[in-house]
Amino acid sequence: MIRIKEFRLKQNMKQKELSSILKVPANTLSVWESGKFEPPYEKLIEIADYFNVSTDYLLGRDSPGTNTV
Repeated sequence: MIRIKEFRLKQNMKQKELSSILKVPANTLSVWESGKFEPPYEKLIEIADYFNVSTDYLLGRDSPGTNTV
C-alpha cells in the first residue's frame, strides 16, 4: 500500500489529516502505508475515490493512462 503515502505526500497532507478524513486512527493509516496490512475493501474504495484513482492503481496493479486491452 505504498501508493497511499505517495498520494498523501503529493497533496502535502499529514497522516493525521488523511486519517481524520478516512475516520481511522493515524497508526492504522501508518501500517497501511508501510505495507504491513492492507485496508479493508470499503476503506480501499474510499481512499481510491478520495484520490480519484482506481483501486487497482492504488494497489499497484495498474498504472495511470494504461490501456489493458
